[in-house]
Amino acid sequence: MKKMNSILIVLVLLVALASVVTAANYMYEKNSIKGVGYKATEIIISTQTGFGGQKLVEKESGSGNVITSRTEIEAERQLNRDGSLIGNGSCQFPTGIQHPMDYINFSREAEFEYMPVSYQTGEYDQKWVEKLCVQNYRIGAVLTEMYSHAEHLQKTTEVKTRGYSSTNGMPCCTGVLEANLNSNVIGVAHIGWISRDPQGDNQLKGRHAEYGRSVDDLTGVFSIEKFIQLWGNSTCGAISVDWLPCV
Repeated sequence: MKKMNSILIVLVLLVALASVVTAANYMYEKNSIKGVGYKATEIIISTQTGFGGQKLVEKESGSGNVITSRTEIEAERQLNRDGSLIGNGSCQFPTGIQHPMDYINFSREAEFEYMPVSYQTGEYDQKWVEKLCVQNYRIGAVLTEMYSHAEHLQKTTEVKTRGYSSTNGMPCCTGVLEANLNSNVIGVAHIGWISRDPQGDNQLKGRHAEYGRSVDDLTGVFSIEKFIQLWGNSTCGAISVDWLPCV
């Protein structure tokens, strides 16, 4: 009988521990890379599964001189899939529990020069490619910054995206996506954003109505400065990215 009671206690403890085990909801990385050779990087962040939450994908590759490459990314999932707060208010998030949210903060500074390189592992001859896509499903906003066939690329990118809880978050502001982009490129550049209704429209046979779009396609030698502000509405408070860059 005592053995049976001990087994039951162990099972209860295992169930209790399993109920509190969660994924790594907070993610942070900071890196700095310099050198000469071939470089390939991939970053994928998602605060929710499926078509929800905040998502970021960044990929870059190329050969030559990596003059500077600095990246800092921070992301946190504070909301459950249904929009409720993780921990039911018992978790003291650094951002506070008054306005729970899913968020991604991304900053990147890089400068590359293309040239073919050869090592014992083989020859590498690829002009620089850098792609960034940020999606905010809470407000139906997406940002794309892409460079390809780049012989020289110098860029500074800062992006912040967040989506608030639908139950106990910001009463009016549902989310924001903000970006400050500055770059000098010899090659091909594609920068754009789209704003769509998060809810499907029956009059459009379930498709999402599009409210705004901006796309720039450039080929050659260009200097680019762009500030993008996509909000759930105009009550989201102060801008969270650097709106006064050096020129």
